[in-house]
Amino acid sequence: MSAKKNVKIKKLQVGVIGCGNISGAYFAHAKHFDSMEIVACADIVPAAAKEKAKKFNIKAMTVNAILASKSIDIILNLTLPQTHASVNLKALKAGKHVYCEKPFGLNMAESQEVLAYAKKANLLVGCAPDTFLGAGHQTARKMIDDGWLGNIISGTAFMMCPGHESWHPNPGFYYLKGGGPVLDMGPYYVTALVNMLGPVQTVTAMASMSGERTATCDEKKGEKLPVEVNTHVAGTLQFKSGAIITMVMSFDTIRGEHKPIELHGTLASMQVPDPNGFGGPVMYKSKRNKNIEVPLSHIYKDNSRSIGLADMACSVQNGTEHRASGKLANHVLDVMLSLDESAKQKKHINIKSTCSRPRALPLGLMDGQLT
Repeated sequence: MSAKKNVKIKKLQVGVIGCGNISGAYFAHAKHFDSMEIVACADIVPAAAKEKAKKFNIKAMTVNAILASKSIDIILNLTLPQTHASVNLKALKAGKHVYCEKPFGLNMAESQEVLAYAKKANLLVGCAPDTFLGAGHQTARKMIDDGWLGNIISGTAFMMCPGHESWHPNPGFYYLKGGGPVLDMGPYYVTALVNMLGPVQTVTAMASMSGERTATCDEKKGEKLPVEVNTHVAGTLQFKSGAIITMVMSFDTIRGEHKPIELHGTLASMQVPDPNGFGGPVMYKSKRNKNIEVPLSHIYKDNSRSIGLADMACSVQNGTEHRASGKLANHVLDVMLSLDESAKQKKHINIKSTCSRPRALPLGLMDGQLT
């Protein structure tokens, strides 16, 4: 995609489909960006849309009305994982660009169908997570690009917790197809690693599945939650760059002391911030330096949910490649599904998809800007 010169960025209008637990973060933080604004929302439960519309001073609409609206440029798809792909397609067929929550789909067939239709219709499709655009991970990316670590040889990525049934108001879907620690939390980790290291070449894994869970959150306390997915996955990712990363994703453990991501190169090692957040710290250790905290080089260190959507809105207007792209999300989905497939087949799986590392954010951005 070639950039259009001297394009003045304006606020594109966004309609939200899905007003569940995550939507509040988008409504609250989208207003900070110059390239888009959320103007309407819809949900299969009309009362949920009306509640969010009243709270954030936007318009409550039906799903069909949002899709038919001539003034709405982009659909923000915050539905359950099981409907991400189908709602994405509906939005594209209505002539809208679309940005969705992770994961990009439940299988590669529906993911690729969305990408193919978007390309045919000359529309953009993007996908969370966008936390890799935060100050913490952009600082880590800059350190890698500037050669502070040398050639990255190995690393680790850990997401270990006892599951979401103690705090989420509707935890059941986390244990159904489309959920589990890999498809729920894995996108943060795999996307962060691809941003830093480039595409994955091969994966291998082992996995286990817990039995029925019991909700302890106030909203569903005592409710039995059936389990359809692996709840503990240990794997190894080999990147095309040569780096080999050990990854553990678990809903069956008590949170331990492992750092979320560590990278080890020929010159130094680095602790990378939690990829489910936007800030730091970034810790650096070399032969000459003990573990030191690196000042953040970029500005988006607080909760900047919607930054990927705002970046895509810029790309709609100026023709640049958006960073949290469908192609990136498709590759991340391929990696995650291949971890489960490797555990099932008890063999290495070569990743068929690929993508480029997303463009790093420039230094010196003003708040609310991305170009």
